[in-house]
Amino acid sequence: QRASTRLGRAVPSPVILSRDAVLQLPQAPLELRKLINQVAAEVKIPRALLHAVIATESRYNSGAVSPRGAIGLMQLMPETALRFGAPDPYDPRDNVIAGARYLKFLLKLFGNDVELVLAAYNAGHGAVMRAGNRIPQYPETMAYVPKVMAYMRCASSAACRRT
Repeated sequence: QRASTRLGRAVPSPVILSRDAVLQLPQAPLELRKLINQVAAEVKIPRALLHAVIATESRYNSGAVSPRGAIGLMQLMPETALRFGAPDPYDPRDNVIAGARYLKFLLKLFGNDVELVLAAYNAGHGAVMRAGNRIPQYPETMAYVPKVMAYMRCASSAACRRT
């Protein structure tokens, strides 16, 4: 693993998983799993996608707040939360609905190409467009996409999922 330097200290490069890797979803409370499944059905996006993004972003921690200010289960920036209808991004239901709507927007924007959707969720849709509708060559995004895909494979498998 190569390390980059940030603020004078070494930062390990993210681990990039193989294209066929499968990751076990973290444990989530039953009520939260039900909420996520219900929102996926309401918004009409794959529940495996919603679970995989939440598992990656917050590990099902509704109180998660990133150093950059992303909030809740879906780790939404406040502006994104408001744009996609979360009056209270700290409320799990509001957060998941807004995140699911954002994913649906990205699915339409990128023609249901899930890898580009995930890259856009992580790096911003402008970054994906500037990269020629490819995954931007940002180390974080290049590690993020296969990790979410690995969780999706688990969430799509009856033998693996906990949903």
